[in-house]
Amino acid sequence: MSSHIAIVTDSTAYLPQEALTRHHITVVRLAVVIGDEALEEGTEVSAPAVARALQRRKPVTTSRPSPEEFAAAYRAAAEAGATAIVSLHLSAEFSGTYDAALLAAAAAPVPVHVVDTAMVAMALGFSVLSAAEAAEAGGSADEIVAAAEKRASDTSAYFYVDTLDYLRRGGRIGAAQALLGSALAVKPLLQLAEGRIQLMEKVRTASKAVARLEEIVVERAGARRVDIAVHHLATADRAALLAERLRARVPGLDDLMVSEVGAVIGAHTGPGLLGAVVSPR
Repeated sequence: MSSHIAIVTDSTAYLPQEALTRHHITVVRLAVVIGDEALEEGTEVSAPAVARALQRRKPVTTSRPSPEEFAAAYRAAAEAGATAIVSLHLSAEFSGTYDAALLAAAAAPVPVHVVDTAMVAMALGFSVLSAAEAAEAGGSADEIVAAAEKRASDTSAYFYVDTLDYLRRGGRIGAAQALLGSALAVKPLLQLAEGRIQLMEKVRTASKAVARLEEIVVERAGARRVDIAVHHLATADRAALLAERLRARVPGLDDLMVSEVGAVIGAHTGPGLLGAVVSPR
């Protein structure tokens, strides 16, 4: 066994399997509850299945991993030779996942540094990748945490949804904001800020909202070296078109990822989601 610092995250990072394997990143999975059936994100339930359930107005909720699941992941990392663990998670404003990780960390066999990135989806994923790269470069646990936190703080996430109703139902956006967003059939553009979803702009039509999302991403990227992720739920054509336009318009673009979000985020946004994450190198 070689000593190393292990990287753990949760399933809402939505990192490609190839990246997880290459960087030896452990994933602890959240669950989606459809009706009375709890299903593990990424293995037992897909985002399209959640979209169909929402469209049929079935009750859909989400559930954090248990502290015992985190404890098992931390024990396995220690048994594989980890001398410390950095555990990076979605915003504590969205989920009890961070709290569950903290509870497990207190009894772990090696030191565990639990980080609330205040992000989700690839806004979290890019932070996890920076942590993994810092670990592979031989960084200390504190240096790895610092690299992850810097990447997260520099990253911006913007998204469009057809309706705020799903976010309101799940308590991820206030009723007043949801009402404001639905007034006069306005199409909302939102952003992640301080770990919360905030209404950023109101646009009259879906096509104008998507065009404005593109402009915001191009402005945010500027001429810097950036990675970009385009996320969607049940709107692959829109996502492909946005990615194509960003590829042509962002001069410092390094990696561009296009993916459907997972079941947990899909449960809260509903079908029609189109999002973009801008993460400077």
